[in-house]
Amino acid sequence: MNPLIQLKQTTPIFLVACLLACFGLSPAARAVEPPPDGGYNGGTTAEGANALFRLTEGGFNTAIGWFSLSTVTTGNNNTGVGAGTLALNTGDNNTVTGAGALLVNTTGGFNTADGAFALFGNTTGLWNTANGGAALFSNTTGDFNTANGFEALFSNTTANANTANGIFALFSNTNAAANTAVGSSALEANDSTGNGLASGNTAVGAFALQFNVDSFGNTAVGFNALLSNDSSGNALADANTAVGYLALQGNVDGSSNTAIGRSALILNVFGGNNTAIGDGALFNNDSTGNALGRFNTAVGTSALLSNTDGAFNVAVGGGAGGGITTGNGNVVVGDGAGFSIGAGSNNTYVGELVGPAFSESNTVRIADNLPTTFGASACHIGGIWDQASIDPATTVPVLVDQFGTLAQFVSSRRYKHDIKPMDKASEAILALKPVTFHYNSDKKNTPCFGLIAEDVAAVNPELVVRDKEGKPSTVRYEQINAMLLNEFLKEHKKVEEQQSKIENQQAAIAELKSTVAQQHKGMDVLTAQLKEQAAQIQKVSAQLEVSRPTPQTVLNDQ
Repeated sequence: MNPLIQLKQTTPIFLVACLLACFGLSPAARAVEPPPDGGYNGGTTAEGANALFRLTEGGFNTAIGWFSLSTVTTGNNNTGVGAGTLALNTGDNNTVTGAGALLVNTTGGFNTADGAFALFGNTTGLWNTANGGAALFSNTTGDFNTANGFEALFSNTTANANTANGIFALFSNTNAAANTAVGSSALEANDSTGNGLASGNTAVGAFALQFNVDSFGNTAVGFNALLSNDSSGNALADANTAVGYLALQGNVDGSSNTAIGRSALILNVFGGNNTAIGDGALFNNDSTGNALGRFNTAVGTSALLSNTDGAFNVAVGGGAGGGITTGNGNVVVGDGAGFSIGAGSNNTYVGELVGPAFSESNTVRIADNLPTTFGASACHIGGIWDQASIDPATTVPVLVDQFGTLAQFVSSRRYKHDIKPMDKASEAILALKPVTFHYNSDKKNTPCFGLIAEDVAAVNPELVVRDKEGKPSTVRYEQINAMLLNEFLKEHKKVEEQQSKIENQQAAIAELKSTVAQQHKGMDVLTAQLKEQAAQIQKVSAQLEVSRPTPQTVLNDQ
């Protein structure tokens, strides 16, 4: 049998009977004169057997009922209506209505009890208010407690500043302080161990925080909110906040969770530090009981609905992150975004219904489902234009494909295969026809220079990018640049070869010139020698001419 129910069924009525019997056997001390039948001096009113039986100097007391205020002597401003009310009271300013209410109160003051056996055991407690049968029944020295409802704060003894409104509200609380329970069985098991640890809890709603034992600092507003919190009695389920019908209903040892909305975090068992705002937000979180579903934030109806063991996820929007189950570190903003992440982790999705129909990880998607028809959508990002805060040594071009995927252009060998010289493949660019043009969308009519995609496709289809309808959309200028480089290098090689030939020819010519010059020099020497020889010959000839004898004339006798 539930110990709470058993306790409720064994209310010590025999104690009441024993106390009343003792009063009946007490010897007469000093009765008011004449015997009680109405009003008396000092603002005193007594009606009933032995009512205000021992009163001497006290004033403004009202006792109506058998043995009501029977032991008060100097007490003032007490009101007891009902058999045995304030029977042992000696204090001041107590107001009691109901049989046995504040029956054993001695010096406690400023207490109000309305209901049979309300504040029954109170002795010296001050400023307590009990409305309902057996409300604050066991309170002895506890102060500033308020109990409204049958057996509300029934077990409270020394705890202070508790408020219970509703049948069985804070029923088992004994020593824990500063709790507030509003609703049937709210915080019913609180502090049932008597450790005094379960303080500072607030429960508003039927069965809110019903089974909390020793955890503190919890707030539950709504039917069954935090119903099972700390039902293990491990005192680990602290600082939870649940606002809404069934919010955090199944939480046992999870701490620092916040659930606002119907059924928010309803199945959470041990997960901690989660925030769920919205109907059904984080509905299945930690439903496995593995204590892995923690540090999640879900804002929106059914946000992170299917998450069980995922952690550090953030979802904002109706149904946002609804497909996340065990993935971690995802950020999803937008209604229905991230519906298929599953076990994927470290994704960031922004936009309504953003996300593919498959699981992925380490991916950023921002409104990637906008219309792709030319001119139908646009993207504007601030903080880029005319900003010079960039590292020139590490800048790389960023490209976008037809799926809206952004990536840098990589060139490392480790990202490529089938590498071979371009050779004649680049000669296709020689057939391209550069043009000048204006963009149709350019209101400024700025002159532009480039190529026409259709013309390029006619030369080499691999040099154009096509749209989803297969029509040429743009030119792969980065490929043309590489082809231009190859053609330039080929022409450069030709130039170098021609230059080498020219240099060789020039060397040969120089050598020939040198030879000719040497020949000219030799000829000059030979000419000089010939001239010298000619002069010598002439000289010899002259000498010979001088030494030649004079020719004789012979006469013929005939």
